[in-house]
Amino acid sequence: MSNDHWISAFLEAQSAELGAARNTLLAYGRDLQAFDTWLQADSKDFTQVTRDDVEAYLIRCDGEGLSRATRARRLSAIKQLYRFAFEEGWRSDNPAIQVSGPGRDKRLPKTLSEEEVDRLLQAARTAGRAGPDRLRNTCLMELLYATGMRVTELVSLPVSATRGDPRMLLISGKGGKERMVPLSPPARTALSAWLEVRDATEAERRQKGEQASRFLFASRGKSGHLTRHRFYALIKELAVAGGVSPGKVTPHTLRHAFATHLLANGADLRSIQTLLGHADVATTEIYTHVLEARLQELVLTRHPLARDGTRKDTGKTSSEGQ
Repeated sequence: MSNDHWISAFLEAQSAELGAARNTLLAYGRDLQAFDTWLQADSKDFTQVTRDDVEAYLIRCDGEGLSRATRARRLSAIKQLYRFAFEEGWRSDNPAIQVSGPGRDKRLPKTLSEEEVDRLLQAARTAGRAGPDRLRNTCLMELLYATGMRVTELVSLPVSATRGDPRMLLISGKGGKERMVPLSPPARTALSAWLEVRDATEAERRQKGEQASRFLFASRGKSGHLTRHRFYALIKELAVAGGVSPGKVTPHTLRHAFATHLLANGADLRSIQTLLGHADVATTEIYTHVLEARLQELVLTRHPLARDGTRKDTGKTSSEGQ
């Protein structure tokens, strides 16, 4: 069998048996194609790979300047490919199973302050070529911040899930797992306003004999809905309009902001885990470290002793201040 057949069969199994999301499958495919390209330089195929080959490939990836996270992900894809090959009887061993990965950089996720989020929300209300664009932008941003959805979950949200002025949204997450998330009053208001405009547009399309879209944020593109890449560009535009550094703003930083702001205001980790759709609470625990880092920064930058090293003389003795 060719290497392409190995990759195709593996991806089909991941999709059919484990319900892997499309973006996950694309990432696996890219990583395994990169490994295949490297093997072809030595005229090798997947059946001939040894542990030394896998380790040499990781060294090559390191030499190319790939991040630790990227190298760890590529090794994970290779391990899973050979686990699948072993189960299918294509290999009698897994040459990658004992290869140690580089680990991941222990970096805290970037987030935004409540003031910065307010600026983005205000920019969404005022930035845009026309009224419908501003209503759509406002709905996108309010839903994202109110629910902590992943960007793919947001842009592909079916309109059927938003009918009837819902207090809760049913979201289909990674691997088809569903969860319920509550909507804030501003998000419900923004949703109602956008639905009115969106439905009027769809009615006009039906009158012209065109098929109506099933998505809340419809698009004429191949996917039928607003793409992740377009929303990524849009949120950068809103950052500029709102006076927030574009380098700090991505759809995922809004998800992080949702979680850290909930935690800062007293929400418990289990609730946040459920709202975010994390399979393991250990993933959610990173936000406790984000909060700790922000509190430490607050003390170091705002406490009077941290600013100048000495307490300012108020002209009062301790007894006078009592």
